[in-house]
Amino acid sequence: MAAALAAGLTACGDDAGTGTGSTGSGSGSGQIGIDLPRADSDFWNSYAKYVPQFATELGINLMTPTNSQNDVAKLVANAQALQSQGAKAIVMAPQDTGAIATTLSTLESKKIPVVTVDTRPDKGKVFMVVRADNRAYGQKACEFLGEKLGGKGKVIEFQGSLSSINGRDRSEAFIECMKSKYPGITVFEEPTEWEGTKAAAALQTRLAQHPDIKGVYMQAGGVFLAPTLQVLKSKNLLVPPEDPKHIFIVSNDGIPQEFEAIRKGEIDATVSQPADLYAKYALFYAKAAVEGKTFQPGPTDHGSNIIDVGNGTLEDQLPAPLVTKENVDDQALWGNQIGK
Repeated sequence: MAAALAAGLTACGDDAGTGTGSTGSGSGSGQIGIDLPRADSDFWNSYAKYVPQFATELGINLMTPTNSQNDVAKLVANAQALQSQGAKAIVMAPQDTGAIATTLSTLESKKIPVVTVDTRPDKGKVFMVVRADNRAYGQKACEFLGEKLGGKGKVIEFQGSLSSINGRDRSEAFIECMKSKYPGITVFEEPTEWEGTKAAAALQTRLAQHPDIKGVYMQAGGVFLAPTLQVLKSKNLLVPPEDPKHIFIVSNDGIPQEFEAIRKGEIDATVSQPADLYAKYALFYAKAAVEGKTFQPGPTDHGSNIIDVGNGTLEDQLPAPLVTKENVDDQALWGNQIGK
C-alpha cells in the first residue's frame, strides 16, 4: 500500500491517489504539522495511534503532533506554533468549525496548505477535507432505530456540538428522516457539546420523565458509550435485545469498545467512522499539497468520492459502514485491527 501511494504521489494523470489528480511543480520536501483535536475520546485516541504509522509508510517528515484539547483557542495557538516552526502543510480537525476561519486565512496568506479531518470549516480555504458523509450517519441511525421500534415509540438523541458541521449534519439528517419516515416516533433532541457527562445527565432526566424510551442515538460512541451504559446499568436496563426492557442503541464511531458492546448485546449498532483512513489520507493529501498536486471531483482509487461542497472546497468522502451483530467480527473494520 505504501509503495502504491508513493507511486501515486510521483505519477501524472490518473495515478495521483484519485482518478482526477495531477502533478504540480512543488519539490515535495518539508515538514508537515498535525494538530490532534482532543484526548478525551477513544475514537480520536485511535486516530492518533495511526498517525505515526502512516507518516512512516508515506515517507513524511512529521513534526511533533500538538493537541488542542477541544479548545479552539489552543488550536489557533498550535497552528501559529507549527507555522513558526516551519510547517509546509498542516493537518487539523477543528471541533468548532465556525471559529477557525481567521486562522485558515492567515495560513493561506503564508502559503501553508491545510487539510482538515472529519470536520469541514464553515469558512476559509483548505486544500482537502477528509471526511465521511455525516448526513448518512444520521440517516442510517434513523432507519436502524425506526425499523427496530416498528415506527412507534420514543427515542433520545445525544447531539454533538451544533457549532460543528458534524453535529449539525447528523442531527439534521436524523430528525428529517424520523419526521418523513417514522412520524410515530417521538425524538428528544439533547445537545451535549460532545461531552459524556451532559449526555448521561440528559438520559437520567429523560428516563425519569419517560420510562418508556426505547431507543438511543449516540452521535459519538467515543465519548457517550461508557456514561450511557453506566446510566442504563444503574437502572437495570442494560439487558439483552430479546428482553422486553431492552433499549435499542445505535452509535457513531466504530471503536473497539462499541464492537464489544455489540457482541455483548449492550448496544445494537454503530457507524464505523474510519479512524485509520482519516489518518492515512489526511497525511496523503498534506504531502500532495506540499508537492504541488491538485485534485478534482470524482471517484478515487480507494473506494471513496471527491465532491465539491461549494466555493471550490473539495471533500474526500470515505466509506463508513453500519456495523451490527451480523458483521461486527469483520476483520476489515479498523476497530478489529487496531492494537494488533
